[in-house]
Amino acid sequence: MTITSAERLRLALSHKEPDRVPYVIAATLHPARDMGLSIKEYFSRPENIVEGQLRLHRKYGNDMLCCYPFAAIECIAWGGEAFYFDQGPPNCGAPIIRQPEDILYLEPPRVYESPALLDNLKAIADLKACVGDDVPISGVAVSPFSLPIMQMGFEAYLDLICERPDLLERLFQINASYCIEWANAQLKAGASAVMYSDPAFSPGIMSQDLIQKYGTPAAKQVISRINSSAMIHLASARGAAVVDEIIQAGFFAMSASADEDLSELKLACKGKLALVGNLNALLMSHWTEKDAEAAVKKAIAQAAPGGGFVLSDNHGEIPFSVSEDILLAVSEAARRWGQYPLNWLADYEP
Repeated sequence: MTITSAERLRLALSHKEPDRVPYVIAATLHPARDMGLSIKEYFSRPENIVEGQLRLHRKYGNDMLCCYPFAAIECIAWGGEAFYFDQGPPNCGAPIIRQPEDILYLEPPRVYESPALLDNLKAIADLKACVGDDVPISGVAVSPFSLPIMQMGFEAYLDLICERPDLLERLFQINASYCIEWANAQLKAGASAVMYSDPAFSPGIMSQDLIQKYGTPAAKQVISRINSSAMIHLASARGAAVVDEIIQAGFFAMSASADEDLSELKLACKGKLALVGNLNALLMSHWTEKDAEAAVKKAIAQAAPGGGFVLSDNHGEIPFSVSEDILLAVSEAARRWGQYPLNWLADYEP
């Protein structure tokens, strides 16, 4: 009996084996090329994003869709700007916090008064109307702990941590208020769950002491007030060293870096966290179709037995330079080798 993507994901994320391993091809930029649009034009209308997500689903069989256009949308919401590129995702412009004292006068944006965020909510609602409950839609929100990197720059953020704990606490509270409202607005519009984007939660970005002191409390505060389950996404960064903190914060899943051994990471998750990853999105540009199949088989062999695994790239956004042939090879290999039971594992040699 055929099951829906929603049922497949629910079983896998509950650490059970569905009909096959769920997978997500996060080629968020690629529909622009298919539709004959520049990346800026593509992201300028919610209707384009909806059509793009439907195309990705039809072409690659994605088990989850996502209308979140790019991280710099958060900068736009706070009164900043985004710079667009022909071959890659938009980036944030100048910091909105130019000196620490600006935080004293900073107020969180109102989600339902921000044109950029309203367009995103419309895209979610329109996509939900198209796919119903069969295919889940992911919401995305940048964490209060990582958002300051975009708001003021990394060096200034580290200075704030060391020199102005009073302003740091105010910034965290402002960001948490916004993050909670933004996440819940996406859920209300039709998202099924929220991806909590928090690259600073990785010891590769911040020290473990700072993660425990600031990152974990921020995550607990936000997750406890989001009206759905949430997974943490570390945006390519390693997370094995903070698995316990991720569990304590209340997440149900985490991203997996391409720099980590999936089998070891799954063991560290103790059946309490599902894994999403960990195909190397940067190396995909240089893969052959055989490389793609080998990478998919290896990821499935390491993390798929017993469920608790969703195959995806390690970053959540596949570079524009990756060809359609490679993405098709990934999806075909996922369908071929991800069928449960994984009987082929008995003879598998990486």
